[in-house]
Amino acid sequence: MPFARLATATTPTAHIGLGLAAVGRPGYINLHRDRDLPGDRGVEALRERTHELLDAAYAQGVRYIDAARSYGRSEEFLADWLKAHPEADDVVVGSKWGYTYTADWKVEAEAHEVKDHGLATFLRQRAETGALLGDRLDLYQIHSVTVDSPALTDRELHARLAGLAAGGVTVGLSTSGPRQADAIRAALAVTVDGEPLFRTVQATFNALETSAGAALAEAHDAGLTVIVKEGMANGRLAGTEAPAVIREIAADAGVGADAVALAFVLYQPWAGVVLSGAATVDQLAGNLHAAVVDLDEERRSRLGALVEDPEAYWRYRAALPWG
Repeated sequence: MPFARLATATTPTAHIGLGLAAVGRPGYINLHRDRDLPGDRGVEALRERTHELLDAAYAQGVRYIDAARSYGRSEEFLADWLKAHPEADDVVVGSKWGYTYTADWKVEAEAHEVKDHGLATFLRQRAETGALLGDRLDLYQIHSVTVDSPALTDRELHARLAGLAAGGVTVGLSTSGPRQADAIRAALAVTVDGEPLFRTVQATFNALETSAGAALAEAHDAGLTVIVKEGMANGRLAGTEAPAVIREIAADAGVGADAVALAFVLYQPWAGVVLSGAATVDQLAGNLHAAVVDLDEERRSRLGALVEDPEAYWRYRAALPWG
């Protein structure tokens, strides 16, 4: 397992990863992207921004990078950076398949991505990822699995994924939606030749959306590495958007609201890697302060009161505009 070296890392920031969803393409649903990205969102401008973030992340101890086929050119940008930095051979590289990017490098598009968890899509996207990342790919995840995804029952797909694992690439999945817990538990039951197929799970968990917590604890106890995404709820828990209680705790701790939001996730005993979705180097630096925020019982209790109904949370997220 490539994550074994992260589990034994002594640098606190080794348990914070960098996700490239916000910089691999010009449009995304995070709040205030107009302030975060340059006016020029051309390919070369975002390639440069991605490389700046990767430089800063590596220098500050981040050792997991998360990309996806649907994150525009994220795999390409990451592959270029890895080739330029052969010394970064301790970075764990993850990517995802199951969505096809369809926005043609536009901020406004009829459809930014199209979901398909079928075998043909896996074979096509595995080849595309391989052409870019080659043997640097450590983890390949099914992107955004829900409880009704055919990826949970397609035995031929499972056999192909098991073959990928036999070749040295860890197989995982990410989840989304109000029934993440059900999808996680269904994934834990998937086996090939009596062996569990999935070795990692990536899920949304934050102070507003905690419904997957118990299932993630079960996954951890079953030996899976848990990766947490959207720890800042697409910007709702950062800066001036953050609820008053997060801003108050942040002021007391001398950090930003983003660091408090991510510290809440890092505190979970099952959290292996918590992703930063930073779009600027300053945001990344602020996010990394999460590793040293002290959340005592009283602070955790105050943060726990922020939780929303999962259905309401995911309806709000679905309504966020691409910008």
